Amino acid sequence: MSSRATFWRALIALAVVAVSLYVALTTPARLGLDLRGGTRIVLETRDSPTVTADREATDRAMEVLRRRVDGLGVTEPSLARSGERRIVVELPGLKDPREAAQVIGRTAQLTFHPVSGTSEGPAGAPGKDGARVLADPDAPGQFLRLGPPALTGDGVEDAEAVLDTLEGRGWTVDLSFRGDAAKQWARITGEAACAAPADPARRVAIVLDDTVVSAPGMQSSVPCGAGITGGSAQITGGFTPDEARDLAALVKGGALPVPVTTVEQSTVGPTLGAEAVRASAAAAVIGLLCTGLFVIVVYRLLGLLATVALALYGLISYAAVVALGATLTLPGLAGFVLAIGIAVDANVLVFERAREEFARPGGRGGPRKRDLRSSLRTGFSKAWSAVADSNITTLLAAGLLFVFATGPVKGFGVTLAIGVLASMVSAMLITRLLAEWALSVPYVRHRPKLTGMAGPGRLRERLARRTPRLMRHRRRWLGICSGLLLLAVAGIGVRGVEFGVEFTGGRVVQYTAERSVDADTAREAVVGAGFPDAVVQSTDDNGISVRTKERGDDEQERIRGALDDVAGQLTVERDDLIGPSLGSELRLYALIALGVAVAAQLLYLSVRFRWTFATAAVVAMTQDVALVVGLFAWLGKPMDSVFLAALLTVVGYSVNDTVVVLDRLRELRRAGGSIPLESLADRAVAQTLPRTVNTGMGALFVLVALAVLGGDSLTDFSIALLAGVVLGMASTVFTAMPVALALQSRYPESRGTGGAGRVKQAKEAGRARDRSGAVV
Repeated sequence: MSSRATFWRALIALAVVAVSLYVALTTPARLGLDLRGGTRIVLETRDSPTVTADREATDRAMEVLRRRVDGLGVTEPSLARSGERRIVVELPGLKDPREAAQVIGRTAQLTFHPVSGTSEGPAGAPGKDGARVLADPDAPGQFLRLGPPALTGDGVEDAEAVLDTLEGRGWTVDLSFRGDAAKQWARITGEAACAAPADPARRVAIVLDDTVVSAPGMQSSVPCGAGITGGSAQITGGFTPDEARDLAALVKGGALPVPVTTVEQSTVGPTLGAEAVRASAAAAVIGLLCTGLFVIVVYRLLGLLATVALALYGLISYAAVVALGATLTLPGLAGFVLAIGIAVDANVLVFERAREEFARPGGRGGPRKRDLRSSLRTGFSKAWSAVADSNITTLLAAGLLFVFATGPVKGFGVTLAIGVLASMVSAMLITRLLAEWALSVPYVRHRPKLTGMAGPGRLRERLARRTPRLMRHRRRWLGICSGLLLLAVAGIGVRGVEFGVEFTGGRVVQYTAERSVDADTAREAVVGAGFPDAVVQSTDDNGISVRTKERGDDEQERIRGALDDVAGQLTVERDDLIGPSLGSELRLYALIALGVAVAAQLLYLSVRFRWTFATAAVVAMTQDVALVVGLFAWLGKPMDSVFLAALLTVVGYSVNDTVVVLDRLRELRRAGGSIPLESLADRAVAQTLPRTVNTGMGALFVLVALAVLGGDSLTDFSIALLAGVVLGMASTVFTAMPVALALQSRYPESRGTGGAGRVKQAKEAGRARDRSGAVV
């Protein structure tokens, strides 16, 4: 049966690796705009006097926008509806979002009017006969009196920007009409052609959103009453190539059924995205090498095989991301790299369990024939519960990120979830196959020390000789933790929480200057341009960041011009605009996500453990979150959506660590007989401490590499996770276990009574004692 199971495991592992290799080599990754550069615009539809901005109207608006975007000539644009009223537009490679935002966001009501005469203005005022008065683009200071619209843009079949080289009109927009609209156009132009050559009525005004873009006069060749046949027209006006293409995109796209407004806009330069990819890749390689070297030193041959499995984990994770068509974002890359540390955890849990099983004495303390393969199989069997529980808690956090986060942070949740699932395949399937194959070799089987299973390790040996009595001082530990919490709360109260632009609304632009300039000089220039509320920061690599309240493009150009005078030519590396309504909404979603995370973890742990243990784990997790928030408050660092991703990851990691210790305590209680719970807790901590240290080191290698190489975009993210990992390891011992003991003492479990109940408990305790690999 065992050989058959091994055969099927080998077949499944081979198939997974082969498919992953094929997908990775044949399917390119779909990079987010923060990695390849471009502009992301989020539009929100609004009610009009005649149309409600519901899901159907938003879908119709998205189709209009799609036609407009296609007319811009952007490669591989993406449009998708988000919720009922929002449309997400992604324009790769577009560095200047101003023209695109103006084109795709305009209502674009195109109408054709007969001209009844001229007027002295002002524009918008009704004429004597009630006709509208609009400015004449061909004669500055002159106004045209227009009749009611005779034709709308709905009749336009196609619009194309064309360079007129025959008659020297420069760039024009050629129109073609469909069906009855072509006949209507012939009628309008035919009536205009009947007027005298100098009469304004010989002109036809083409109006876009209450602005006359062109008012061509009928040539002498146009017959009176017959008009221009063939269903074509031409808009002239001295356009530049970009203006002609934008106008053609507007006309071809048609009118929006409901108005739209920009609630979010983000632009990333291609250089910044390429640097982020290189930095994240370097962090992944260095983190994997350091983690692999550490695991090899600690676990020898098993560590080497686990490192091979980790490399295959990277292949499987990447293949899963590209196969699912998931967009790989900068936070997503961070999640991909971070999952390497999580992947180490399952291997460490199994190897530590296998070491315990190999060192376990025989019945009644007598000698026992030691077998490496059976010890390894038992290690995998006993570690499964802790591996499943710890990974499910991380998956809960990843799922919450996917539900509540927006934009690139959603990609972090996706890649983190994929990484967790791939880590289980890597550790519980591939590592197991490689290890069982290696232990079947006689040379290896006769040299237990080579495998890394023969010795318990220095830390475990020291803890086995003398188990620390940490729980004797649990009140002291709780007092210290309470003091740290008060310090964090004081930081929040004294320094305040600095929310990022995502949660407050506003605009942040990151520039690279031609020459270095200090923050004070740059701030004076921005204030002198009329923006006293701007927050200006500079970095050593000629970087300048300007954060203001929500500003339009004209105001940003004034700021840029002021900085040009003191810092030389500026290059926009990143430009993020968040509307105030969206900022408050995201802030609410962040609070909901944290609340749901706590509730979800409590619910799951209550099912897997007794409520006292579940409560202790959630208390430790909440403490870790509060301490990380307090640390950022004292450091004055902004809390944005990427910080939210870090917090939810801390939630998963903190519970992950606590679950392993509680799982061991639960096992020891079943086999512990009359041993006091305090002593069992000390033993649980001592037996799992090597795993905690080894797993923590694996995660720290990766996070330090991200903090050093990840650049400004990932530095704060890495700092939050570094703090969370360290605090999570400490809170398991000094918060979760003392709280669990206090709750267990106050609310002891009710035991079954009667002979049957006692016999059942005795049998369960006996089976647990036989299974226990505890070395105490």
